[in-house]
Amino acid sequence: MDYNENESIKYDCFRGCTVVKDDASGEPECTYRRGCCKLRTYDYLKGVSLTKYKDIYEVRFKNTRKGFYINASGQSIKQGDLVVVEAANGHDLGIVTLEGAVVARQMKCKGVDPETTEFKKIYRKARNFDIAKWQEAIAREQETMIKARRIASEMGLEMKIGDVEFQGDGTKAIFYYIADGRVDFRQLIKVFAEEFRIRIEMKQIGARQEAGLIGGLGICGRELCCANYVTNFQSITTSAARCQDLSLNPQKLAGQCGKLKCCLNYEVATYLDAQSRIPRVNEPLEFEDGFAYLVKTDILRELMFFSYDKGSMADLYALSAEEVMEVIKMNRNGLKPESLKSEPDPVAPEFITAVGDDSITRFDKPAGKKSRGGKGRGNGGRGNGGHGGDGSGHGGNGNRRKGGKGHGGSQGGGQKEKGQEKNG
Repeated sequence: MDYNENESIKYDCFRGCTVVKDDASGEPECTYRRGCCKLRTYDYLKGVSLTKYKDIYEVRFKNTRKGFYINASGQSIKQGDLVVVEAANGHDLGIVTLEGAVVARQMKCKGVDPETTEFKKIYRKARNFDIAKWQEAIAREQETMIKARRIASEMGLEMKIGDVEFQGDGTKAIFYYIADGRVDFRQLIKVFAEEFRIRIEMKQIGARQEAGLIGGLGICGRELCCANYVTNFQSITTSAARCQDLSLNPQKLAGQCGKLKCCLNYEVATYLDAQSRIPRVNEPLEFEDGFAYLVKTDILRELMFFSYDKGSMADLYALSAEEVMEVIKMNRNGLKPESLKSEPDPVAPEFITAVGDDSITRFDKPAGKKSRGGKGRGNGGRGNGGHGGDGSGHGGNGNRRKGGKGHGGSQGGGQKEKGQEKNG
């Protein structure tokens, strides 16, 4: 929670609400704040009535914990209301985030069968007393997490406590922890119960789930996918990076959780589909003027770049995948096409290597191309002032504007003057 003693508004981004303290009564007033909700679902069926599951609501708690509850209070409940709900022991307090027809779609997406599932109940709307007690419990979370980390470290347990969530009535706390192996925390629970005087629940999460709980911004500048909408974490391997022809640099492939980025899987299917139409070139292509070696493949555009100089990135010739297939078929039949040099002038492909990304000069402005002045060079035309075009263009060591014209300065001299003023 973002807190400032001098401000009257608290933004609880972990629960998606705004807390305002009433100066007259001193009681906190909480309102739903959609922008801070992790795993927020857009209600695209707003206004559509659904009578079958009209009493079922989605209620969210801290971070990414959500649940579906049935309204047993008889009160009219809408999105953004703070409600007191049934818990395993006691009661909890959450915020209604979805109502209406979209709840049925969301239950189907989560694999919840409303016909067989026994939903927990919504007791009532939260009162001022419930909200005040809830805020007192929230205020204890940060201090409790720090003490819990210290206790676990003193006991020598190989685990990391990532977050603590108190129940709405303040009688129970969920400790989210990360561990590589199995941890025997039976003694730890006893110590926690004596230290904090509450019921303890230990819940193990992975590194990806921890990143979703904490949140943050990715290298793309947007909110982390795990904190925004990803709920099911699929297995990610380096083969996803290989098939997309990405640099196998751990610093670039790893996310904030230290694992491979979830977005590596997003375009794998597209790349695999494009690769199915690209031939595999195991040997150089044979032409009448020599061998052409494959240097780079643009998978999505289905272009393959070849060079007569093995391992060189200069003078690359682009061929489509279909053309490469035809050349391979001709080579198998003992035929050789004429030459790649009959194609248009070679151009550099629209990509840079991973080594180029680390170059310290990559932000420097490229030098402009020097324009050639006219048809021929005059005597002394290589002075600092440039060539004089068709005339004898004596540039001398004078300034560029005078040297560019020369004796009998032609149009070429004028072009040189303009180009060199730009580069100078």
